[in-house]
Amino acid sequence: MAALLDPRAIARFRRNRGARIGLILVVLAVAAALFAPLLAPHDPNLPFKGRTLTMQGVPIGPTWEFPLGADVVGRCELSRLLYGARVSLTVAFAATALIVLVGTFIGLLAGYFGGWADTVLMRLVDALLSFPFLLVVMTLNKIIDRPDLWVIFVVLAALAWPSMARQIRGKTLQLKELDYVLAARALGASHFRVITRHLLPNVIPLVIVIATSQVAGMIVAESSLSYLGVGVVPPAASWGSMLQQSESLTRAVPRLTLVPGLAILLTVVGFNLLGEALRDAVDPRG
Repeated sequence: MAALLDPRAIARFRRNRGARIGLILVVLAVAAALFAPLLAPHDPNLPFKGRTLTMQGVPIGPTWEFPLGADVVGRCELSRLLYGARVSLTVAFAATALIVLVGTFIGLLAGYFGGWADTVLMRLVDALLSFPFLLVVMTLNKIIDRPDLWVIFVVLAALAWPSMARQIRGKTLQLKELDYVLAARALGASHFRVITRHLLPNVIPLVIVIATSQVAGMIVAESSLSYLGVGVVPPAASWGSMLQQSESLTRAVPRLTLVPGLAILLTVVGFNLLGEALRDAVDPRG
């Protein structure tokens, strides 16, 4: 953890232009999600068919009352975008939290103990990494028609934690050979104390860097699930479901696809830039 609080690391982070851009994009996305009830001009699930569809049945464009226009069934696009941010970011953060907990725990155990424990845990990691994402999604869609949010982020976390576990294991293998760790073990420190007092604090910077980038991956994954129909229950909105619902009018009303698509793109870019900046700040040689 000291690596993140090192004045030199903080200075490198502040000098990084990508860090500033990424931080601004992330703050905007999180603020949109947190303050959606205050910012949304209308109920995101309530259609206004008489006022938001043209005579041809096409959603109207931006107006003072509907700043981003209406969607395919006459709901406020801006309101759905803001509330969609809540769903997409909630799933992304919850899935990332599970990934961090499980991946860090498994990676530390495998790297520290080695031997049969390392072999068994890494074979489990290899097995889970071999599961194709689309096959799991299709299977989930057949088993559960409309899964709850907790089911979605548990599935996403189950598919993603092995990659983090492998990276934490590699870092642990390096750390456990350092002099202060060897000295602690030689003085009779318990395995629990060595892991929690000497190894875990030194893998936290790597965990934070990976987690920041992992959030971006989870936003894309959740959007993919919602686009494929394995997402939030309608009429609730997420960015992926907004893309899916606007598919039929992509040519006639391109903004319906462009708006949620840009929201996903900018948020993912923001988290990726932030993750890269943190990595460069902690380990400029890497």
